[in-house]
Amino acid sequence: MLKFILKKIALMIPMLLVISLIVFLGLRATGVDPITYMVSMEVQAQSPELVEELRESLGLNDPLLVQYVRWLGDLVRGDLGYSFEGQKIADIIAVRLPYTLELSGYALLFSSIIGIAIGIVSAIRQNGVVDYIGRVFAVLGQAVPQFLVGILLIQLFSIKLGWFPAANRVDPNATNAFVDAFLHLFLPVATLTIGMVAVLMRYARNTMLDVLNSDYIKTARSKGIPEWKVYLKHGFRNAMKPVLIILMFRIPGLIGGSVVIETVFSYPGIGLTMTNSIVSNDYPTVMVITLIIAAVMLICSFMVDVLNALLDPRVRLGE
Repeated sequence: MLKFILKKIALMIPMLLVISLIVFLGLRATGVDPITYMVSMEVQAQSPELVEELRESLGLNDPLLVQYVRWLGDLVRGDLGYSFEGQKIADIIAVRLPYTLELSGYALLFSSIIGIAIGIVSAIRQNGVVDYIGRVFAVLGQAVPQFLVGILLIQLFSIKLGWFPAANRVDPNATNAFVDAFLHLFLPVATLTIGMVAVLMRYARNTMLDVLNSDYIKTARSKGIPEWKVYLKHGFRNAMKPVLIILMFRIPGLIGGSVVIETVFSYPGIGLTMTNSIVSNDYPTVMVITLIIAAVMLICSFMVDVLNALLDPRVRLGE
């Protein structure tokens, strides 16, 4: 097992390097000149020598590959650089990332509980009312884009009913910080949760149906084992193995979806920061955030492989 894990980790390193190179060269290919954000047009026109000295000191005249190696070396040393606004990118990430993790964490928690519960009940009560409603919701939840779901929730619960705020993370004038945080989190968490519930519910239902129709379930029933024990001990336990793998696969999508949802709700996480950085051509910040998201995706993929190997030893033998 240790050999399997080390091999997977070794494969992640070149993948991260390739992704970082693509991100670096791709954003540099846009032609955005950092000097235009550091020096006014008037100064550029009056003092071209000063501009050239600044460009030389920043290493912008070096070949792109040299710039990439220098940037990568800074990343390895923990120096994420500066945004075009002069802020340390590490400070920006330290402030914004916890908000994104909070949003994604709550969405993951609630969608797992709700989606798996409804999926299991739908399988046990196949073709019943819950199953029918669940299947319709699963189709709609995956068909409707998340940003549209967010807009509809804002229109209904914020604009028309006035129950929840439509934007931001906190109200500085709020008297109860806990209630205020809950109200601001509700709509963006609900938006992310709806899409995840639709996916998990469908997978939980299908895997539970496969398990309930298997031979060992029929054998357990023939032995007179109570139905609740059949469902919990034999059905639920075996059905959860593939569902857990699907859940891990969906985490990167949850992080990526937060970019859109944070923009819709003006939620101050790294998603909104990335959107604002793209609009303002702040490519140093965009590069770091993109690399962070890519790293999260690779880590989740690694965890899926490890979990799959733990649940099925044949995976390790195959590797």
